[in-house]
Amino acid sequence: MNQLNNKYDLEERTAKFGESVILFLKKIPQNSINSVLIKQLVRSATSIGANYLEANNASSRKDFKNKIFICKKEAQETKHWLRMLAVTETNYKDEIRILWKETQELTMIFQKIVNSLNGKLKN
Repeated sequence: MNQLNNKYDLEERTAKFGESVILFLKKIPQNSINSVLIKQLVRSATSIGANYLEANNASSRKDFKNKIFICKKEAQETKHWLRMLAVTETNYKDEIRILWKETQELTMIFQKIVNSLNGKLKN
């Protein structure tokens, strides 16, 4: 599958994002400050894809919406931890910025899905 198609395959995209975060974080030497940030970042970044998989297997429209909303919340949390990591790891700001941008795009995608579901649920 080419990269353009992966951009629209959220299951693959969220999995690749989690993998990218893990591979990036493996490069950073841990210390007493950043180890907390790294652990939080691994949890939130990988949770996006896990919750998206759960959403795709939701038992109802309401359950689907809830899981998608959790995806959005985890993406927002990931942006926060990336920002904090950028403060402690100034040598990696460019790589962090790329990950942050992808997280922002995922946040907007999940918000759009929630907005669409809100419109459909009202009708």
